Amino acid sequence: MNGKIPAYLYEKSNTVKMIVFTAVFALLFINIFQPFGSRSWYPAISDLKYFTFSSLIILTGMLVVVVSRVILALYSRKNDLLYWQYALWILCEVLAMAVFYSLFSKFVPKEGADRDFMEIFHQSAVNTALVLLLPYAISWLYFSWKEKSMLLATMGQEKNGELHARSVVVFPDEKGDLKISIALENLLYIESADNYTTIYYLNKSRQSRFLLRNSLKWMEENLTKDTPLVRCHRSYIVNMEKVKILKKEKGGIVLELDAEDTPDLPVSKTYYDSFMHKFSQYTV
Repeated sequence: MNGKIPAYLYEKSNTVKMIVFTAVFALLFINIFQPFGSRSWYPAISDLKYFTFSSLIILTGMLVVVVSRVILALYSRKNDLLYWQYALWILCEVLAMAVFYSLFSKFVPKEGADRDFMEIFHQSAVNTALVLLLPYAISWLYFSWKEKSMLLATMGQEKNGELHARSVVVFPDEKGDLKISIALENLLYIESADNYTTIYYLNKSRQSRFLLRNSLKWMEENLTKDTPLVRCHRSYIVNMEKVKILKKEKGGIVLELDAEDTPDLPVSKTYYDSFMHKFSQYTV
């Protein structure tokens, strides 16, 4: 319970898919099972009008989830979300929606005025838990299956020689989804910024960049082996084949790259030894 939840649970596109799926599931649930005694509110209306009416209620209630997931996305950008925190978050969503439906059931239909609020809330909490937890669980299983399938596909491609580490560098995001692959001869350097990295490369002889949600530490551990990529600073990984000049200044070693409009990259004391070891392999 103290481990970090997978990133795919709060990734933007997956969050949108989960909200839409939950809304559709809730709409079917309220029309098929008719919880909260909802069908008895307006017994004289047609099924079509009831469907329209229930749809409006569901969409209004889903605003609780939308607001909750927006806050969750903002929170997860700066903080690691643990399993117990995520479980508590979902519990709060269930209770918030249960309160909404209880208040609606109590004060909107005429029949609600005579019902005990705590009885309504208890029933609402049970039904709301079903409305949220079932689609959440299904979405979690789907996202997990999708991620593992992508990883297996990538591993299979590497094994079959379709992706060659020495000629092409493959960049996945933190979920393992392939986002971009760049020919090693075109890759200049990689810069970190919080939980993101910016990849600088040549595209038709012009410098381009690509923003990726993944850490520089992961790239150092997974992309620098058997390649000319080497970490030279806490914020940079550089392609040694693109280093044109290495010069020593008062502040330390600085690298000039063989490409226009690229900044000089520093070599920090922390990475000096490992950098020089790899640099020596390219100066023989």
